[in-house]
Amino acid sequence: MEQYNYEKISSDRIFRILEKRNPFSNKGDFGNAILFVGSYGKMGAATLTSTACLRTGVGLLTVYIPKCGYTILQTSIPEAMVVCDKEETMITAAIPLHHFNVVGIGCGIGTCRETAKALKKIIRSFDKPMVIDADAINIISENKEWLKWIPEESIFTPHAKEFERLVGKSSNEIERKKMQIEFSQKHHVYVILKGHETIISCPNGNIYLNTTGNAGMAKGGSGDALTGMLTAFLGQGYTPENTCIAGVYLHGLAGDIAVKETGEFSLLASDLIKAIGKAFLAITQRK
Repeated sequence: MEQYNYEKISSDRIFRILEKRNPFSNKGDFGNAILFVGSYGKMGAATLTSTACLRTGVGLLTVYIPKCGYTILQTSIPEAMVVCDKEETMITAAIPLHHFNVVGIGCGIGTCRETAKALKKIIRSFDKPMVIDADAINIISENKEWLKWIPEESIFTPHAKEFERLVGKSSNEIERKKMQIEFSQKHHVYVILKGHETIISCPNGNIYLNTTGNAGMAKGGSGDALTGMLTAFLGQGYTPENTCIAGVYLHGLAGDIAVKETGEFSLLASDLIKAIGKAFLAITQRK
């Protein structure tokens, strides 16, 4: 690890990254994002990802989902625009992406053949950095030749098992870090390896270690929230590197704020998402 630039993320770094908003700005100034999320039985992932994205400041959000989630999304997240696939239970297609400046994909989409075909079409037709999580990672892990089509500087957000499927098995933590760094550099992508002290590897060799978060976040939905937050930062024009740094730190900080009320046993991803605003305030209004 000595040959790489290795840094722990601090609140000072986040304070410098976050940009002040022009009081004369409008929604068009803060990005036009699309999320491909959800399948039958996993529309919760879609709602969590979408809510976190909006809470993190994206200007416009479109959510592409299977038909079964239409009422759920329109009721639970009225701020989002919803586009439905022709299929009832899964994502099998895409819409033209040229007017979106960021794509987030994977949360709760499943790994069926039709969804895999849609993912292939999406990654081949979009030429800007994407946020790739969960089942999108699992599909790519079964089709590694698709990696050549992933837009450079995209962000992968695997947990340990997803990372193993994507990159391969390692015998220890040191070897896994080395594999993570090599994967980032080979494919010119960012990898956020989620877990205790989440690690970010960058194409330029920089390594960042997150310092926020708690064991209460080890629960379904926490990763969906992170994907939404990262998609929002990219959509607002933050660099992929600053997106990763700010996204993981504020995600963990929101968890740390929420856990003070719930305790670690009872913390939910939805509690974390509700605390995103307080996490921003903790950075921007500090004395």
